[in-house]
Amino acid sequence: MSQPQSLSARWARLRNRLAARRAALSRPATAFVSQPEPRSIGYLARGRQLCAGNLVFGGHLVEAPGVILWDVPAPDAAFAEELQGFGWLDDLAAAGDAAARAKAQAWLWAWIARYGRGDGPGWTPDLAGRRLIRWISHAIFLLRGQTPEASEAFFRSLAQQARFLAWRWRAAAPGLKRFEALTGLVYAGVSLEGMEHLTDEARTALARECAHGIDAGGGIPSRNPEELLEVFTLLTWAALGLSEAGQSPDEAHWRAVERIAPCLRALRHADGGLARFHGGGRGLDGRLDGALAASGVKARAGTGLAMGYARLARGRTSVIVDAVAPPSGAASIGAHASTLAFELTSGRRPVIVNCGSGTSFGTDWRRAGRATPSHSTLVLANGSSARLSSDKRHPDRLAEAPRDVPAQIVQAPDGLGFEGAHDGYLRGHGLTHARRLDLSADGRALVGEDMLLSLDEADKGRFDRALDATRLHGVPFDIRFHLHPDVEASLDMGGTAVSLLLRSGEIWIFRADGGSALALHPSVYLEKTRLKPRATRQIVLSGRATGYATRIRWSLAKAQETPVGIRDVTGEAPEPETED
Repeated sequence: MSQPQSLSARWARLRNRLAARRAALSRPATAFVSQPEPRSIGYLARGRQLCAGNLVFGGHLVEAPGVILWDVPAPDAAFAEELQGFGWLDDLAAAGDAAARAKAQAWLWAWIARYGRGDGPGWTPDLAGRRLIRWISHAIFLLRGQTPEASEAFFRSLAQQARFLAWRWRAAAPGLKRFEALTGLVYAGVSLEGMEHLTDEARTALARECAHGIDAGGGIPSRNPEELLEVFTLLTWAALGLSEAGQSPDEAHWRAVERIAPCLRALRHADGGLARFHGGGRGLDGRLDGALAASGVKARAGTGLAMGYARLARGRTSVIVDAVAPPSGAASIGAHASTLAFELTSGRRPVIVNCGSGTSFGTDWRRAGRATPSHSTLVLANGSSARLSSDKRHPDRLAEAPRDVPAQIVQAPDGLGFEGAHDGYLRGHGLTHARRLDLSADGRALVGEDMLLSLDEADKGRFDRALDATRLHGVPFDIRFHLHPDVEASLDMGGTAVSLLLRSGEIWIFRADGGSALALHPSVYLEKTRLKPRATRQIVLSGRATGYATRIRWSLAKAQETPVGIRDVTGEAPEPETED
């Protein structure tokens, strides 16, 4: 971190602390005017884990039975943020029994006693907003059986946090954090006695952020699908909270909800999960469908790209492709070098995936997850189509990323197709990567073609120099197809095909033309809800580009004996891991 950034961060923390302590002198709220219904989805299994003292936050497990949450040393900032944001209240409320309520009450009032005067790491606008939403949503669950003194402390803290947000929401970074802060302020304004005057400011500011932060197609600058879902969820909650209080969201607010809903539907795989690109995961089970249903917006996306992604869907199969250049500037802090990578889901089963975000597993995993080899696309010379910046002021931003990325979805008589290309390898090797994907009308077959092309004399000169550096052996490439951990893969037909067995009973067969070597290699699947990366495998097609045009054709198709319809019943979501 550079010195100016460090000074800026310290100054922001100081202003937050001063605002929090000033807010502690505010006149407290005494009751609810109205109370938005709980809309966040928690997990019964996680609630039981919390009651047992198994704390899983930020990719860490801490076993602390019988210990007050705030006495647990946080392994890192991500762990502390999850604690301070009170998202875990959703899980305890989902458990809903006497033990879960007692745990939630003990931890909340301990927070008030320890941090209520403005101390601790939770006094940032985004965390305060997140915390207010949970406290207000679950107030009935929390206040049951409490003394008048405890209730007074609860309302006093709510008022303090609302005042803090009114003064400091502008300090939240544009995007998700600012939407969290403003939604929390809306909740406080419509819910708390004496805080009604905060509603107009919050509603106007939220509308302004919608107009500036949500583009005409319903996308956000980071192009992170899961982040878009979080923004959409907050906007929906805020709109419903205003409506229940007899108020209406501003026009720009509601128009943003109407734009985002069809965009999210285009980013939804056949199993209900989100495409995992640019730092986003698939989302908590049911979260996407629940948010779409709560919004009441029925519109679907058009036939073009949605937030830069192409969606091919036929039968029970969905294919989603990263089809534009990666985010740039400040929006690229979490971006991945994933141009032209794709994911494929069959029914309720992910088949081809990207490795995902390694943020919760440390710096090395985070960097590895952002690199092109962690995505289902072509990798040239073991490099990436985009690289991290060498600017010490912004080391997490992407640089030297593809700029020219022509792409289109094409209709075909026998299905739906995608055509795209990018220039991420042009500067170093004089080669453009082009990809075509064709999904059959019944969704039972995906046929692909990857090409490495030198298109003009300047490109050919660069390629000749790159070829000379290999002593004319050719520039090596790998086309990677990362498999979901639940897929069982085996080489068949003398090593010329790979059979993929899904838990549903479906069998898919991967084949390629004879111009490249076919192999199965280890891979990983990175999920922030897990304590460690999950082992899986990847199909790799390897070869060398020795001329100005190299073409590799491959196909992934259901075996003939796989029926059109399969009864695929999944059990409940697995409980969080409790051991490394």
